[in-house]
Amino acid sequence: MNIWAKGDKINSTKGGNTIIKVLPALFFPIYFIYMEFALRLLAKGVKFFELSLLRITLFSLVSGIAVYLILELIPVKIISRILGGIVVFLGFILYGIEYCCMDFYGMYFGLGYITGMSGKVVDGFSGTLFEVASARIPGILVFFIPVIIYAFFFTFIVRKHKNYPRIILLIFISFIILWLSGIILSFKGPDNNYATYDYEPNLAIQRYGVVDALFLEGEYALFGKPEIPLPEAQPGEPLFTVFEPPVIETSAPSTVNPVSTDPSDVTSEPTPEPTPYPFNMTDIDFESLYNDTDNNTIKGMHLYFGNLMPTQQNEYTGMFEGKNLILITAEAFSPYAIDKDYTPTLYKLANEGFVFTDFYQPNWHLSTTGGEYAVMTGQIPQWIGSYNSFYASSSKYMPYGLGTVFGNMGYNVPAWHNGDYTYYDRDKTHPNLGYDYSAINHGLNVPTLSWPASDYEMFCATVDSYVDECVNSGTPFHAYYMTVSGHCNYSWGANAMSKRNKESAIEAFPDSSMAVQAYMAANKELDLGLEYLLQRLEEAGIADDTVIVMAADHYPYGLSNDGIDHYDELSGIDDSEQDITRYRNTLILWCGSIEEPIVVDTPCSSVDIVPTILNLFGVEYDSRLFAGRDIFAPEYDVTQCINNMPLVILPMNAGNSWVTSAGQYDCKTKTFTPNPGISVSDEYVDEVNQLVKDKVRYSGMMIQYDYFSYVFEEE
Repeated sequence: MNIWAKGDKINSTKGGNTIIKVLPALFFPIYFIYMEFALRLLAKGVKFFELSLLRITLFSLVSGIAVYLILELIPVKIISRILGGIVVFLGFILYGIEYCCMDFYGMYFGLGYITGMSGKVVDGFSGTLFEVASARIPGILVFFIPVIIYAFFFTFIVRKHKNYPRIILLIFISFIILWLSGIILSFKGPDNNYATYDYEPNLAIQRYGVVDALFLEGEYALFGKPEIPLPEAQPGEPLFTVFEPPVIETSAPSTVNPVSTDPSDVTSEPTPEPTPYPFNMTDIDFESLYNDTDNNTIKGMHLYFGNLMPTQQNEYTGMFEGKNLILITAEAFSPYAIDKDYTPTLYKLANEGFVFTDFYQPNWHLSTTGGEYAVMTGQIPQWIGSYNSFYASSSKYMPYGLGTVFGNMGYNVPAWHNGDYTYYDRDKTHPNLGYDYSAINHGLNVPTLSWPASDYEMFCATVDSYVDECVNSGTPFHAYYMTVSGHCNYSWGANAMSKRNKESAIEAFPDSSMAVQAYMAANKELDLGLEYLLQRLEEAGIADDTVIVMAADHYPYGLSNDGIDHYDELSGIDDSEQDITRYRNTLILWCGSIEEPIVVDTPCSSVDIVPTILNLFGVEYDSRLFAGRDIFAPEYDVTQCINNMPLVILPMNAGNSWVTSAGQYDCKTKTFTPNPGISVSDEYVDEVNQLVKDKVRYSGMMIQYDYFSYVFEEE
């Protein structure tokens, strides 16, 4: 008798044994606990033993019992057994994908995002996809074990005959108790915001488990997330604060008669009446907007943004007015790709313009599209329902898209990407920011079709078009580029750009690992592209009239995904993805007219790029509507938490770390380390933590509720 027939025989024993009757009900609860615990144990940077483990256990039991009860209610047991097998196999697929996402990208993805991107990933990155999966086969097999168990014992797990009613009732009562306990811990516990208005898949999966997090994703996709508790007008107090620009203290120059030694001969120049720099703000009447709407969410947003203190203009306001602008988001760029001898153009650009000593490109839990969104919009990337905020913005009014801003000033505004035209939905997002967007197979033709493509070939194919038009007709330009040569994986076989520059990289870095050599070789292609760009600008005589801004989309996490953290080797710093130092990067801001380097030690990040550009080009804008700030705006007191102060927000698996001029906060250890000579109040950390939460929430709400359309008339 085979094992399946034997199982049916035991299941058909009249009366049976109560224990045998109960045992099948345990398989699916144990299955979900096993899958969740395995996922958690294999996750990088996620603590195993935390309060969240209790929530995950409760929801695993609830999920397993729910599956058992549903299968028990189906009268035709062959159907129940097939459905049970489908559940187990789909779980293997889902948990296996989430494991790969966390291990490769350092984050979990929502189900809607996974299904929406799956076809594009297969089409555009099939080689990378294969390497990601093949390098993780041992971990993937961990999730396949329950499939094997079910295949051999499904007749025991899904019995031929129904269970006793009293046992079903007992199991159902257990289900209700466990479900209510999980709900209380989730929605009333310390992390309740991650299950409600701050929901996003990566953090929710870590705190509630895959099944519950994806259930919430579906619920919020259909009905919307719960509303964030919004500020309310205080009785007896004015609705909106009126701010006056602070006066920046300056000292009057003194002159001394060089012949006389009489102190009375020391005179001072007449001190002019100091005129404070005006705010970077527009004439939005938030109070009228507040009174004119009955939508409580929008009312609260008017109240929040209307009471933010704007940033001030400064000595750099309008410094580049009328000049050309080239903005580049560089794939997986890091400061360690800059080498004076091997990547001399990157070295020149990073050291001959503005030199930023405390710049960061955070891990936004959204890979390339998150980093690019931050660079291009000045807003914080996050999930809007099942969609990333960049895609969600494509159907919203975005008046501060730089393509729109410079296009309205008569600039030529092309945008290029040497990758697939529709990948990450750039065919929707970039035109919505005002750009004339082209990519591979859609307006951009390069001689070599490879993975990844050549940044050098992209610049060679595009630069002449706007440079020649500028020279011949006087039309200024703002060109945008999203590069791809620096994309992982970093090996001689998987990366065409690494292979192209293999010999030079091995010669330049003979003692480095292959991964580091291949990374540097890939970035050589970016350096060659920038070399061609500078050459053409200088030949055309417009280098002094052109500003180049470049930042990464994310650090090269592909260097830390084969069991060895090659990024530590590249940087020389022993850290991990949960440490602030991992996200230190370089912001390039160069113009040929800058004669001496200008060192900037203000903490800043990618969300600060757009407001900084707007200030430098003398564009009127409202600084209150950005999550970032003009990097050059004055800071009045570094020991005080003020909404417009320099603030770098660094999302981690444990929460948000941050950097200010006063010091650094590590969310993993919940400790604040002040900078030398700085002393802050006991309330400072709590105040900044609240400021961080507000900036993240309202930056997402800007897109979710199409807020720009409320404060500006769409053109």
